[in-house]
Amino acid sequence: MKYSMKWDLDSVFPGGSSSPQLKEKLALIREQLDELSALIKKWDTEKDSPAFKNLESILLVQEKLTKGLSQVFTFVEAVQSADVADKQAGAVFGQVFELSSAFSTLQTILTKKMVAIPDDIWNKIIELPAFKEIEFSLNETRTQGKELLSEAEEALINALSIDGFQGWSDHYDSLVATIEIPFEDSEGHIQHLSAGQAYNKMNTDPDAKVREQLFEKWEETWGNMAPLFSDTLNHLAGFRLADYKAHGVKDYLKRPLEYNRMKQETLDAMWKAVSDYKQPFVDYLKRKAQLLGKDKLSWQDTEAPVMIGDAEAKVYPYDEGADFIVENFRKFSEKMADFAQYAFDHSWIEAEDRGGKRPGGYCSELPESKESRIFMTYAQSPSEVSTLAHELGHAFHSHVMTDLPTLNQQYAMNVAETASTFAELIIADATVKEAASKEEKITLLDTKIQNALAMFLNIHARFLFETRFYAERQNGIVTDERLGELMEEVQKEAYQDSLSDYHPHFWASKLHFFIADVPFYNFPYTFGYLFSLGIYARSLEEGSSFEDDYISLLRDTASMSTEDLAMKHLNVDLTKPDFWEDGIAIMKNDVNTFMELTQEFIN
Repeated sequence: MKYSMKWDLDSVFPGGSSSPQLKEKLALIREQLDELSALIKKWDTEKDSPAFKNLESILLVQEKLTKGLSQVFTFVEAVQSADVADKQAGAVFGQVFELSSAFSTLQTILTKKMVAIPDDIWNKIIELPAFKEIEFSLNETRTQGKELLSEAEEALINALSIDGFQGWSDHYDSLVATIEIPFEDSEGHIQHLSAGQAYNKMNTDPDAKVREQLFEKWEETWGNMAPLFSDTLNHLAGFRLADYKAHGVKDYLKRPLEYNRMKQETLDAMWKAVSDYKQPFVDYLKRKAQLLGKDKLSWQDTEAPVMIGDAEAKVYPYDEGADFIVENFRKFSEKMADFAQYAFDHSWIEAEDRGGKRPGGYCSELPESKESRIFMTYAQSPSEVSTLAHELGHAFHSHVMTDLPTLNQQYAMNVAETASTFAELIIADATVKEAASKEEKITLLDTKIQNALAMFLNIHARFLFETRFYAERQNGIVTDERLGELMEEVQKEAYQDSLSDYHPHFWASKLHFFIADVPFYNFPYTFGYLFSLGIYARSLEEGSSFEDDYISLLRDTASMSTEDLAMKHLNVDLTKPDFWEDGIAIMKNDVNTFMELTQEFIN
């Protein structure tokens, strides 16, 4: 092979979770925390005026700690993702979370001191050269800091969150590590697949009987453990709601919207457009059912490949998939292509299809190394090539910001999904254009539409589920049976009852519901998808000249609100339906093409 399918972690900390260098790094972080603590405690805002050199020193140490903690977190997460049986990684994670909690407490003390500064003095501070570039982030911190409790109370919450909030999220990972899905192959041999392996095969195998068998075992396996997952989800949400209540937050969407730097009006406009324009995607599901010889699709059929006539499933071995990505990135941006090539050449990606890995995929940053690491289980399908491009889009986003102050690199999840989806669209389009026949084009177009289907239907269902779950959780524990009922209800609503059966234990199998540090880990995907469609359409019009404009937009993603970002770089108002409808119209064109191409193949 030209490229390794295993990532290089030794260049970060050699020796895995037992690395001596990792141990030394954790000790250094403890020393830096002591240094920061001393600086913050002795900081006198009146004596620091007018140059505020002590505040500048505080922020420099804070920047070092932010980078250091992110570096070790990414590394330990990577080790554990690649080998869920690595118990030492779990132990080291515990140390990282303790250090992160201590850092959060110090940041709380600093924020409260910033809040206490009179407005007239604060306005002078942020005009100083040392702070002007990070004005948006400092103002945001100060504004949100006005809701903080006392230092002692915030320190207690941070300390309790290690074994409470974060502990329950970690517990989910421990439970998932035990999941094995039995699968009987055509020769009668029983294989025990990890959750990631089973998920890929269940959704992409062209044999309907294989998909049906796996989905039955999948539902059964998650259902058997549903009480444990229910406990986990309830306690995670309970901790979060208790934290909100302590801070006077009554609306459980307030924090997710703040985190994503967007208005409720923007979220409402987006979901209204999605709800109003679902019919083409429902029609697509009906047509796909006809092509697969069914009255209605089952849940596991929605991502199944459509194979017509002599068409065969397109296969991209890893090396071929990597080269395909680089080649097609280059048509839009030399910088994107060169970056992706560097990532492949330097083994930033863990892609091997093997047992013992956690399910799913992600991209995580190593800010001290100015690198990223990408995790996935590569299955050689066109959708996997798109997924790989998606994660490389995340990495490129971070890459173009490495020279900015750390505070100006902390972009929210909704805009984070913009660069990734833009990269994914490039590759999905390229696979369709490369089709050698009408039948192959149908197969590849189907793969591309599946992504839109996820954004408009699946993620809408997740959002509806989470909002209704939190509404009920405010009144007490929600049983696993009720969670299953809620999940099936919202799936029927989001998919407009277009499937023959649903996935009631989806809530248990989806990691996104169990992430501690990012509430409502769903709507940002749909936002990023539609936002990137607008950017993609602009890039098609302007060609390679769009590269610099695109990079400028990415570099601003942590320095302004989402609405201001869209107005500055795209001249659009996100609170109005027009922008969202325009994005959906782009995907409607793909659906219309699919319907036209497949008309002759239905009975």
